[in-house]
Amino acid sequence: MSDPRRILLADADAFFVAVARLVDPEAAAATRLIVGGRPGSRGVVCSASYETRQFGVRSGMPIARALRLCPDATCVPVPRDACAERSRAIRDVLGRWAPVVRAASIDEWYLDLSGTESLYREPLAETARKIRDAVLEETGLSVSFGGGTNSLIAKLAVEHAKPKPGTGKTGVHVVEPGLELAFMERVALAEIPGIGPTFQRKLADRGLVGAADVWRHDLATLSRWFGERAARWLHDRARGIHDAPVAPREAAKSIGHEDTFPEDLADDAALEVELRRLVERTAASLRADGLVARTVTVKCKDFDFELRTARRTVRTGLESDRAIADVAIALLGRLRAARRVPVRLLGVSLSGLAEGRTGGQLALFAEAQPAEREKDRAVSRAMDAVRTRLGSTAITRGRPVRRGSA
Repeated sequence: MSDPRRILLADADAFFVAVARLVDPEAAAATRLIVGGRPGSRGVVCSASYETRQFGVRSGMPIARALRLCPDATCVPVPRDACAERSRAIRDVLGRWAPVVRAASIDEWYLDLSGTESLYREPLAETARKIRDAVLEETGLSVSFGGGTNSLIAKLAVEHAKPKPGTGKTGVHVVEPGLELAFMERVALAEIPGIGPTFQRKLADRGLVGAADVWRHDLATLSRWFGERAARWLHDRARGIHDAPVAPREAAKSIGHEDTFPEDLADDAALEVELRRLVERTAASLRADGLVARTVTVKCKDFDFELRTARRTVRTGLESDRAIADVAIALLGRLRAARRVPVRLLGVSLSGLAEGRTGGQLALFAEAQPAEREKDRAVSRAMDAVRTRLGSTAITRGRPVRRGSA
């Protein structure tokens, strides 16, 4: 009989709040903190400090509503570049401890330590504590670990690990092999990933609220109520059964950023400035992953919420701010020519991703391909280096001067 699997889920504690406090003095000084936008903005809460959540503030809530619930909270923008950088730093630490690491999101990672028993020679919880200490020491960020024999148990266990104020929890909670059913007895069905509000209502109509409620009914009864496929899925999940492997996630298919403006923008020059800023952030993420992109897509949401996109695919992958911006600005011009109305949201994304070029090969077919010189790539990489050392706002490109302007 094979040994039980050893699965951990690392969940960065209040990730966006923690990163904001590391890079923003205003955020660092605030106990009640909201990350997601400034007061008066039309953005939504990305994350809130534990102290702010006590007032009912939650992720996804409009900033205006969050401030009505907690008027003295401090609001700061999402430090996107810093979050991406810190996420990669945490991933690098985790990769030194586990043979398989899969990112579930920017602040969650599954680790498969199966087969490492002879290497660590200690309980899984002890290994998790050591990894937690290493992440904190090397990145300045705290992560919590849930663990068990599969990814479902690890996901549910991490909620019992988070060291929220007043809970006395230590940041690590591992469900030992053979104790899965005892653990699941305390789990509400709403906590199980994949059981959304609609399914919750259907379950509640049958008197099924906790995982243990499902155990009282055989598979035939569940199938009659919910259908055979859903019944089998529910039967297994309520018992903590989930056999899917923790496989490395496929490479990203696109990279992008978008912003909703505090007020609608109608001026073409102002929109171009915002688009160039989005291109800088997106292209920096592209280069950080060692990639180039062949397709550039620009998205705009007009004042009346009509969403429009334009895209262009080029022959050879691009990576520099200048070359990508040239394509994006042309696409914006196409969208504006078709409908020149105030814009509520603007975004840019890069797809058709491939490993970055190792040489200085330039594009052929210049009439169909934006010219990207080695100088363009070198300048962009130099700016990346400055931002890494001094912060994401330390350097930016100046706005090009149009011919004929004073």
